[in-house]
Amino acid sequence: MASVNFTASVDRDLLRRAKVLAAQHDTSISALLNAELRYLVETCELAEQHGNRNATLLLGFALGRISDIEVMEQLNLDHEEDLFLLLAQAHLPMPRLADQATEAMVSDLQQLV
Repeated sequence: MASVNFTASVDRDLLRRAKVLAAQHDTSISALLNAELRYLVETCELAEQHGNRNATLLLGFALGRISDIEVMEQLNLDHEEDLFLLLAQAHLPMPRLADQATEAMVSDLQQLV
């Protein structure tokens, strides 16, 4: 399979940590990215082929595009713990709050002091 170079932006600290991880496992960052990206794409494709939208819903949640409430309703989950376990099983990261939500939380916390 032919490889292609591409450019992406990565958080500086994440890149540093990825370099350490790659060195510890005697591999490259490209190999790490390729393995994770392949897993993600193949999992989503396989789920779609079987008419299962769960992987797409979890990915949407991990990317911050679907709320926890919405994804829990669509997956028929009663507890957030179940949602986070599914994210872990799917090798997906915890979602990041939108900047506006983070700023609102910080503001609320500052008012407590």
